[in-house]
This record gives sequence, C-alpha cells and structure tokens, in this order.
Amino acid sequence: MNANEPPKALRGVGNFIDDRFHLAKMGEKNLRKVFPTHWSFMLGEIALYSFIILLLSGVFLTLWFDPSMEHVTYDGSYQRLNGVGMSRAYESTLHLTFDVRGGLFMRQVHHWAALIFVASLVFHMLRVFFTGAFRKPREINWVIGATIFMLATIEGLFGYSLPDDLPSGMGLRILQGVMMSLPLVGTYVSMFLFGGEFPGDLIIPRLYSLHILVIPAVLLALIAAHFMILWHQKHTQYPGAKETEKKNIGAPMFPAFAVKAGGFFFFTFAIIAGLAAFVQINPIHLFGPFSPTSISAGTQPDWYMGFLEGSLRIFPNWFDVNIAGYAIPTAVLVPGLGIMGLVFTGPMVWPFIEAWITGDRRPHNVADRPRNAPTRTGLGVAAITFYGVLWLAGSNDILSHTFSISLYTTTYIFRVAVLVGPVLAFIIAKRICLGLQRRDRETLEHGYESGTIQQLPSGEFIEVHKESSENMVHVLQSKKPLPRIDVDATDENGVESPAKRSIMGRLREGLAHWYTKDNVSFDGVRPNSGHHLHHDGFEDAAEEHDRSETVRTP
Repeated sequence: MNANEPPKALRGVGNFIDDRFHLAKMGEKNLRKVFPTHWSFMLGEIALYSFIILLLSGVFLTLWFDPSMEHVTYDGSYQRLNGVGMSRAYESTLHLTFDVRGGLFMRQVHHWAALIFVASLVFHMLRVFFTGAFRKPREINWVIGATIFMLATIEGLFGYSLPDDLPSGMGLRILQGVMMSLPLVGTYVSMFLFGGEFPGDLIIPRLYSLHILVIPAVLLALIAAHFMILWHQKHTQYPGAKETEKKNIGAPMFPAFAVKAGGFFFFTFAIIAGLAAFVQINPIHLFGPFSPTSISAGTQPDWYMGFLEGSLRIFPNWFDVNIAGYAIPTAVLVPGLGIMGLVFTGPMVWPFIEAWITGDRRPHNVADRPRNAPTRTGLGVAAITFYGVLWLAGSNDILSHTFSISLYTTTYIFRVAVLVGPVLAFIIAKRICLGLQRRDRETLEHGYESGTIQQLPSGEFIEVHKESSENMVHVLQSKKPLPRIDVDATDENGVESPAKRSIMGRLREGLAHWYTKDNVSFDGVRPNSGHHLHHDGFEDAAEEHDRSETVRTP
C-alpha cells in the first residue's frame, strides 16, 4: 500500500460521497487555495475563533440562566446576599457562579471572549483600512465587516445587561435615556422596548431573545457571507517581487494553512481560558441587584462602550432647545446617537467617499503601505485619537480622584482634547508619512546606507550606499499615482463643464486637491540609479590623484 494513499475505509467513504455529489475536483481545487502568511491576517482569525468560543460558552450558560424579572428573595451559597430581594435573572446568575461546577469559569470565558472578539474586529478593520484593502472590488465585504462590528457591539451591550446587577441596570438606564432624547418618537420607542415605564418587567426576556437568537443568527449569516466573498475574491497581499495584482503568493489551504489555523484556534482558546481562570472580570456578586434608586461610583462599562460613556459625560448642555413645546436634549441626542452613528456608519461609507474624491475605480489586490496614502492614514489616526479621548473621558471621575484634579477641570480638558487632539494627530501622522515617502524615494534612487565610511583622496568622508534588493525595489515601487478625477475641466470650446461648475463638482475638486496635494511623486526615479555617485566620485578623485603624481615623477 502506498504511504500517501488514504486508508481503505476513508477511500470508500470518499468514493461514496463523490459518486453522488461529484465534490472531488472542487475539493481538490479548494484544498490548493493559497493564503497569505503575513501575521496581520491572523487578526481576522482571532475574531472568528473568539466568536466560536462565544457560541460554545453561551450554549453552556443558557442551560442555567433564567431570563425572568420575577422578584425573589435570595437564599443561596453567597451569604452576603442572603435575604436580599432580586430578580430571578440575577439569582440564576449567582447560582451559576457559585453552585454550578465550572459556572464562574464559563461566565468569565464568555465575557473575555466577547471583549477579545470586538477588539480583534477593531484591529482587523484598522489593518484593512490603513492598507486600503477596502477598495474595489472589496467594498461590499468591508461594509459587511463594519456591520459585524456594529452588531457585535450591540450584542455585547445586551449580554452585559442580562445579569440584572447594578452596573448592567445603569447601562440600561443610559440606553433608555438616549432613546428618550429622540424628538417626538423617543417616549414611544422607550415604552415599546421596555414594555412600559423603566425598568418594567419585560426588558431582560426581550434582550435575552435578541442576545441568544436574533443577533447571533444575523452575525452567523454575515460572517458566512464575509468568508464566501473572501474565498471568491481572495485576500489582498502586501507588495513584493512576486506578489502582483493577478497572482497570490502564500501557503496552500491544506496542509499548511489548515494546520496553522487549527493550532492558532487552540492558542486563542488557551489565552481566553487563562484570562478566565486568573483574571477576574464583572464580579456581579460584589455589585448587588439593580434598583432604580441605587447608584454606583467607579464602575465602568466594557471597553467598546467607553466612547459612548465619555461622549455623554463631556458634551455640554448649552445647545438644548425647545421647539413648539417639544424639548430636544441635544446634550444626550448628539453624543448618544450622533457620535455613535458616526463611529458605526463612518467606516461603512468611507470606501465610496474615497473613490468619489479620488476617482480611483481600479481594482486593488495589492495592499497599500500606509505611508503611501498619507491623508487616509492621517484620517485613520485622527479617528483613533477621537475615539481614544472619548474612551478616556468615560473615566473622568476615576482620573479626577486618582490624580486629585477637579472633576470640572478634567471635563474641560477632555472637551478641548476631543477637538484639538484629532487635528494634531492628523497633521503629525501625515507629516510622518510624507517624510517616510521621501526617505523611500531616496532609498529607491540611491540604495540603502551600508554603514561603511570611506575617505576620498580630497579628505572628504562619504558613506557607501548599496543597491536595494529586488524585493525592496518592488516594495518601494508599489506606490502608484492616483488617477485624475473624471470630471473634465473644459469642453472642446474651452467652456467649463456643468459638472465642474456645480457645487458637488467644485467640492469634489477641492477635496481631491486636499487629498493628494502633498503627495511625494516617484515619477522618473530609476532604481539604484544614484548609488554609484559616491563610488564614481571616489574613483574620479583617485584617477586625478594618480595623474598628478605621474606628472611630478622625474
């Protein structure tokens, strides 16, 4: 028997299936599919594996959790809460924590997996954004990914609210306040979700249905669609000597990628299990049950909702208005819905905005280096700064207490920082990118600095440059100029076109100029064309020295 031949039993099963479904050729083709090997592509894999762990741990938790708001008196293993009135949802969570074998561990696995799932989504999206991998033909897949991020955040918020402890109830109170800020329909939306006045007795069962059934089903469908499109369109890849717009370089699906992916799944699970075992998170037994009359200090939401907390804390109430007897609380409406809408919908529409500004309709299978798109990179860094400032502002009370600063002072500092910080971040990031572009142009033309110092006969010291490798030349030459906007300035008679004269045409022209005006051009630069200059200077000087010595010889 051939060592590479599968066992007889497996061959029989394989032949049985192939005789009916004819999958052998398709399976063989897919098993040879190439996947890039760069580490940054693993960020999306972490999100997938975390989601799988979320599903598995969530099934375990549903076996004991009771999503009921029926009022009971606790009489369980946790002595400090004995005799305290609470909802059955909170009681069942305490029972799961203290009386079910492995219950606390699985609760923490589920919570840590949720945090890592959203975090890996964020970093995966940042990698795609900064490398321009969202451009044609992958705009739809980018929108699907942004939708997955939005639903993952909402799913996390709903799951955080299910135990009905004090912090989760306060989170629901904030959610209800944001709903109430909607003009005209806010009260109706709140009454519809809560089934009456806050908190009512229906919100936990309704959130439970959304959390374990509706949103996970939609996420599963979107993730499946995301991978189907990815499988069809293939990954983008980083520039190099072998990577082109029409050819992928990497490891085959089987066995290389399959073995690596399997190992990486268990590595991800090990990290989450280690965090669940040794790092406490969301100790609901310390907070007690939620009551509308209770408050807490120093508690924080999960990290991905910190920006909403911060925006609500620092937005001033100077702009609240009253129109025809209807109050519009902009201090809640703008930071609660406006900024949240910007965070979620901004990434979705950006591929189409960038394509409209630049007129770039070309397919892109080779990723950009972030430095080669300085405006996009600057905007990305500005968005990260904006989010980060709001995230920190969500802890302004803790920062005020820790550093003995007035709470009002920290609030004003964050109000200034959220406006000034992104602008400074954009300018600094863009200037760094342009500086790196100029260095790349120098390297492309003159080679790289070898660290070897030589002295010319004239006494001048020079550093010897060496030729860049073929792969490095391809990487440096991957910077492509943006196409010109497809709006003609004038017609054959020299008359400015109507599209050019329109408001949108002038806006587009201005944005295109702003987007590309400082870009460093690589046109006319020949690889390694200048790296011999110093050597030639050395040789010319040496020849001149020899000739002068020959003249003086008697």
